[in-house]
Amino acid sequence: MTLPVLIAGAGPVGLVAAASLVRRGIPVMVLEAEAALPIELRASTFHAPTLDMLDDLGAAKPMIAQGFVAPHLQYRNRDQSLIAALDFGVIADATRHPFRVQCEQFKLTRILAELLRDEPGFTLRFGATVEGCADLGDRVRVTLATGEAIDGAWLVGADGAHSSVRRSAGIAFEGFTWPERFLVLSTPHRFEDDIEGLADVTYYADPEEWFFLLRVPGPLWRAMFPVKPAVSEEEVMSDAFADARMGGILPGRGGYPIRHRTLYRVHQRVAETFRKGRILLAGDAAHINNPLGGMGLNGGVHDAVNLAEKLAQVMLDGADDALLDRYDRQRRGVTIEVVQAQTIANKQNLEATTPEAQADFRRRMREAAEDPAKAHALLTRMSMIASLRRAAEIQ
Repeated sequence: MTLPVLIAGAGPVGLVAAASLVRRGIPVMVLEAEAALPIELRASTFHAPTLDMLDDLGAAKPMIAQGFVAPHLQYRNRDQSLIAALDFGVIADATRHPFRVQCEQFKLTRILAELLRDEPGFTLRFGATVEGCADLGDRVRVTLATGEAIDGAWLVGADGAHSSVRRSAGIAFEGFTWPERFLVLSTPHRFEDDIEGLADVTYYADPEEWFFLLRVPGPLWRAMFPVKPAVSEEEVMSDAFADARMGGILPGRGGYPIRHRTLYRVHQRVAETFRKGRILLAGDAAHINNPLGGMGLNGGVHDAVNLAEKLAQVMLDGADDALLDRYDRQRRGVTIEVVQAQTIANKQNLEATTPEAQADFRRRMREAAEDPAKAHALLTRMSMIASLRRAAEIQ
């Protein structure tokens, strides 16, 4: 009897890994701590190559139908003057989906769960909190909080930034935490009626308080602001604080209704390895970064697809399991080399304080907007096509 691949976590990364394995005929058991599929609002951006991958699983079309297609991106100053406007259409030669889709990640988990529901070899267990794991050489054993032990062929830890799998395996989570917290506010106010030519994804550069506006289903506009460490959580979550932040978008206006508000700490961390024997990490369990650029969730999906492909070669084709070390080299390597570096640079660009740094950022963005070749190169990096190409080069 073939043991299933065990996956801790029924978020987008865990279910993409499950769908990618099940479609190849590999049995999978997903262990989810919650009593139902989690509802999380934080991640909402899906990049072009991620949509291509989801399309291969049958999930892209229903997600696009439930989401919001964003074909353009802008950078602006706080006075609403335009720094640069970019069109994802220029990368149509490199993807079947030359745009971003804004869609809450919980919608994707429900789409994937429905696609998997009747698939032979797929099991999804709720209320199954993974407390520990052990590599037994020819199998891996997971211990649940109830004391139940479950054996599997391999274990994929896709159980988030506080991963029990990572901790139980003794894998360090190296990096740092930004001193600022990030505040996300959502409003049904129609900023597109107030700001001429506003793109669906717009980043505002400012040394005092950068922010971004992102249109999401609802329809809602989601705004994100940095919050200084000295400000108490009670103050940050107050209506007055929200009014002040949102009121600064267009001076003299305010009173926008707030539908959602979330405050969270932001980290840049990468696990010291994505593989320890039969224990593998993917998504936030393996790496976390600031959300500027929308690379965290997308990188996790890319992990899941890469890992499933290699696990299938090992389990079905007799490939040496050293192939999984390449998963670590490729996905951990590109996470450090590209994703961590790019997301840190994204933040530094928006908050640049010196005149020289501000001028350099604006010059580079303007040049990209005016030169199709530079726009293609920039959007290839921003959409993570370049990071996937780089990962493929790593042997």
